[in-house]
Amino acid sequence: MSNYKNLINVKTYKGIYGAVIGDIYGSYYEFKHGPKTPKQYIQIHDSSSFTDDSVLTVAVADFLAHKDEGKPCSFYLQKWARKYPGAGYGGRFASWIYQNDPKPYNSCGNGSAMRVSAVAYYASSIDECEKLAIEVTECTHNHPEGIKGAVVIATCIYMALHGATRDQIREYAEKHYDLKLNYEAMMAELSHGQEICQVTVPQALWCFLHSDSFDDCMRLCLSIRWDADTMAAIACPIAEAYYKEIPEEYLIEAKKRLPEDIKAVLESVRKE
Repeated sequence: MSNYKNLINVKTYKGIYGAVIGDIYGSYYEFKHGPKTPKQYIQIHDSSSFTDDSVLTVAVADFLAHKDEGKPCSFYLQKWARKYPGAGYGGRFASWIYQNDPKPYNSCGNGSAMRVSAVAYYASSIDECEKLAIEVTECTHNHPEGIKGAVVIATCIYMALHGATRDQIREYAEKHYDLKLNYEAMMAELSHGQEICQVTVPQALWCFLHSDSFDDCMRLCLSIRWDADTMAAIACPIAEAYYKEIPEEYLIEAKKRLPEDIKAVLESVRKE
């Protein structure tokens, strides 16, 4: 159960905030600030801020909102990344941002999975969800593992939005990843260089599947300690869609740390 008493239903606020909340709360704990005990109460900190996870989530949402205009997803990824150049992008993506004719670079980095949540809200079927997830991913992360990570996360969010049970989501996810993970082993510190879908996506799925609320999912992600912001940016959108409620404090604190243009895109995403 959530540690927070004041919960709000996702239908009572505009837009989608799960990934961005996970990113902002996780930003303080990434690599060096993880809680010392499992599922410790999570606090927001003065230094907590949005990172590339939020910026690129917004870029994908902006692309989907304007898809009929014909510009590729790469245009929107470059547009938003150039607007917020200091958000903490990975090395190859940081170079890709400024290419005149950007090409995919065979990445399996976990960035493909952390930016994909809006796809589930624009898709009208699981098949369309998979196709859109591939489209917003392959312009950079065209490695099979990068594409798989994005497709699986988008599909899990879609399933959660449309009433799938936890067991149904688990059954789907286990077709793609080994989720028999050890919590204590995951809490052991991992080093930079392992921020790939093969590592992060199954751990994020494990956190959602072993949680009992949005808050609990968040605390599980951050207690694992390593790439905390991306872990939470991947798991929390599934929790947002599944539990249908989040602690009001999370939303309030996240909005305080977001510029108006980012909030405007997030709040334009349709929720039915």
